[in-house]
Amino acid sequence: MIPLVLAGSGTSCVIKKTGGPSAVRQHLEKLGFVPGAVVSVVAEFHGNVIVKIKDSRIAISREMAGKIMV
Repeated sequence: MIPLVLAGSGTSCVIKKTGGPSAVRQHLEKLGFVPGAVVSVVAEFHGNVIVKIKDSRIAISREMAGKIMV
């Protein structure tokens, strides 16, 4: 298991778990970052990680991406 932030651009991964405080985990779950979901890293841009999950593109901070284990 590695943090999503360490996955390279163009990589598709399966989410194993999310970490951080309860409020952060709930926020990530509302965005679709749940265990078993497939997430693809599209690009890294100005300290943000752009990911594709459930047919949507979302920009999250590197800190937030570090809490998503794949």
